[in-house]
Amino acid sequence: MLFGKLLPREGNFFDMFNQHAERIVEAARAFSQLVANYGDQHLRDRYNLDVDSAERAADRVTHEVNRTLHKTFITPIDREQIHTLINTMDDVADLIQDAAETMALYDVQHVTEEITRLTDLNLKCCERVQEAVKLLARIAEPAVAESALKICEEIDRLESDADRVLRSAMSKLFREEMDVRELIKLRAIYELLESVTDRCEDVANIIEGIILENS
Repeated sequence: MLFGKLLPREGNFFDMFNQHAERIVEAARAFSQLVANYGDQHLRDRYNLDVDSAERAADRVTHEVNRTLHKTFITPIDREQIHTLINTMDDVADLIQDAAETMALYDVQHVTEEITRLTDLNLKCCERVQEAVKLLARIAEPAVAESALKICEEIDRLESDADRVLRSAMSKLFREEMDVRELIKLRAIYELLESVTDRCEDVANIIEGIILENS
């Protein structure tokens, strides 16, 4: 019994998941504002910095989770689930930053309707991820587990919506865009934005697995 008491236990993993999810939403909201104010260079630069700041903060949380995982013998959920969840969540923040950076590097001159629609879907997905993550600490309660699963289903639907927007955007792009350079730029942006929802769906799938194994 004494040996068991001396072992490092649990760690505040759920708190750190919540902190990371908050940073994801911060990045998504900053990117949404960047898109909404794209015509204003000053605001564009400001929101780019906000995206970068949120992504760096998310990286710090990811590092802390992985560090704590190495020091903790007894964890509240499976160790591999903790590792996979936090790193997949970090991919979401990274992709949002990639999208903002790519728009700047490619010198995109205007925001298309498709960029706006994909950005809106990204923000909704990230907000739903945050809601689902908040419930992880209480998934032993059947009602909480059911609520989390419903949120994960909504993320799946949003990802499907983003798929449809991407397919429509690509079709329109290759039919109507005569400037090859602009086509290449927009294609890269569209694919990056859609990949954010893909990664959110991956997070939802991991959460579903955690719920099914632990509730």
